[in-house]
Amino acid sequence: MNQENKKKKVVVGMSGGVDSSVAAYLLKQQGYDVIGITMEIWPGESEECSQENGGCCGLRAVEDARRVADKLEIPHYVMNFKEEFKTHVIDYFVDAYLHGKTPNPCIACNRHVKWEALLHKSLALGADCIATGHYAQVTCLKNGRYALKVSATAAKDQTYALYCLTQHQLAHTKMPVGQYTKEEIRQIAEEIGLSVANKPDSQEICFIPDHDHARFIREYSKQEIPKGNFIDSRGNVLGEHQGITRYTIGQRRGLGLAVGRRIFVKEIRPETNEVVIGEGEDVFSNILYCGNVNWMALDGLHGQEQTVTAKIRYSHKGAVCRLKELEDGRLECKFTEPVRAVTPGQAVVFYSGDVVAGGGTIL
Repeated sequence: MNQENKKKKVVVGMSGGVDSSVAAYLLKQQGYDVIGITMEIWPGESEECSQENGGCCGLRAVEDARRVADKLEIPHYVMNFKEEFKTHVIDYFVDAYLHGKTPNPCIACNRHVKWEALLHKSLALGADCIATGHYAQVTCLKNGRYALKVSATAAKDQTYALYCLTQHQLAHTKMPVGQYTKEEIRQIAEEIGLSVANKPDSQEICFIPDHDHARFIREYSKQEIPKGNFIDSRGNVLGEHQGITRYTIGQRRGLGLAVGRRIFVKEIRPETNEVVIGEGEDVFSNILYCGNVNWMALDGLHGQEQTVTAKIRYSHKGAVCRLKELEDGRLECKFTEPVRAVTPGQAVVFYSGDVVAGGGTIL
């Protein structure tokens, strides 16, 4: 046990899952004064919904986290973040789809709820830092900047969804599970007798347990999403789509078009309510533009071009690209080889070696 850590208070965001539970255990072993907090973020959840998502925001999560806290003999509290979640996650999610974009609600939740709101409240309570069960590692570089380093397990690495954390947030964050594999985390949980040792990971979008986001958007926005035309790149009408909220760039299944060949969504045009259809090669591009850039390992380009490895979605393995800052503040990202399905609304995250250099929102 580190005696110096005994003087430090850390608030662990406990989702009721195995990762955050073991994070709390590891920090206590390191000598920290650990407090567990579970965030209430989704109002009016049914028992069916709770059992279905079983993840980071359900009623079941509170009970699981409380049992773990009792086992670890640490205090546990439940805090209400419903308003922050509604504003920064659900409203953003719905608005993006209505404007023909494909949002990433987990990134928004990480930035504005799990860090900004939780850290603000935790520091106000006298904590020195917060901690989560994410598979990433916080590091301070030689240039004095804080950055995320990829986790020990590539299969579970979550740095992509955390690229938007600020320097202040990183300076007050611990991610103790980032140096372990998922199997090692489950083994630790079993060895210390945690009831969540074999609890399944949460899947999909936590506030849409039936995975029908088009239904959710229609009901939440109280708007009927109009049907429109599928068109090809020359403007020829190919058929009728069921509303732009049902589609994303690169999508092939569920189009309902019989044209005798493999076709994909190439573009979504909310201003004309059209979905553009293309061939396989049409969804590849060697350039994208992004905005809302957050720098991490780098403090900007300062007029210089920079070569990085970029990921354009969570499951993307990454591709080499050249970054250039434009006069209007956007970044131009040119890839050495074309990448598939560049999707407006998703994040593009830049890596320099094994650390996150920065990232932004694809325009």
